[in-house]
Amino acid sequence: MSIPKLTEIAGGLRFPEGPVAMADGSVLVVEIEAGRLTRVAPDGRKTAVSQHTGGPNGAAIGPDGKVYVCNNGGFNWHDDPKYGLRPTGQADNYSGGRIERVDLATGAIETLYTACDGQPLKGPNDLVFDAHGGFYFTDLGKTRAREMDRGAVYYAKADGSLIKAVAYPTITANGCGLSPDGRILYFAETEAARLWAMDILAPGEVKREPWPSVHGGRLVGCPGGYQRFDSLAVDGAGNICVATLINGGITVFSPDGKSVRHIPMPDVYATNICFGGPDLRTAYVTLSGSGKLVAFEWERPGLRLNYQ
Repeated sequence: MSIPKLTEIAGGLRFPEGPVAMADGSVLVVEIEAGRLTRVAPDGRKTAVSQHTGGPNGAAIGPDGKVYVCNNGGFNWHDDPKYGLRPTGQADNYSGGRIERVDLATGAIETLYTACDGQPLKGPNDLVFDAHGGFYFTDLGKTRAREMDRGAVYYAKADGSLIKAVAYPTITANGCGLSPDGRILYFAETEAARLWAMDILAPGEVKREPWPSVHGGRLVGCPGGYQRFDSLAVDGAGNICVATLINGGITVFSPDGKSVRHIPMPDVYATNICFGGPDLRTAYVTLSGSGKLVAFEWERPGLRLNYQ
């Protein structure tokens, strides 16, 4: 498949991620390397919303209208002359993983969670809200020269009153999303390029598959070859659209995993996708190596997120 016709919404972004399509036509993105939450207007104008230490990574609008941010604590960076900007492991000035809440009007930042059951969060990456005011989020962990963390998938309440692990241990858990009926949690693991699913029994309660699933998820698919999975979104038909690294693009899985196709992008660091526009048929994709937010027409409406 050829690269679709792309419209560049904005350039000059410092490793953008976590796009959130807003009702006014703007798109919020995090700039991980710059430590910034940025609003991109339809004409490409960029306005800083908040400035963070560490590395703001995933973002989502919560039930209170504030932006909830997964902060990975920071990366070291390498600017590659061929592939662009890329992270290279845990930052020398790593500030710890956490979940933050940002007031869009003032840019004020609150820290909601830094640990679960005494275990510190290492590298929170992506999050998705359910219809009950809680959210699932992934902790990718951090990598160092000779070791890496084992991560997890968590559920937490937006008011800061509850956090619990729902899937662990994971190896670089990254994107997460919910099925259209809210009954299935999906999450992707980066290094193995695997997509997993878990049935949701109640808010924050999931059905865990028995061993040999090490974390309780059931495998949806793994396309093979050298590629890595990043964040994801679900469209209105329930297809899981996974931003794909190295084999830069969007890998689209049918809900049963039997159909898998790839939509190429002109960047090996296609890191995230969200749906917006009046009919939710505009796909916004962050091309992080080249620092761009691009858009193209999706074949069907995307899935409207809770509180979008």
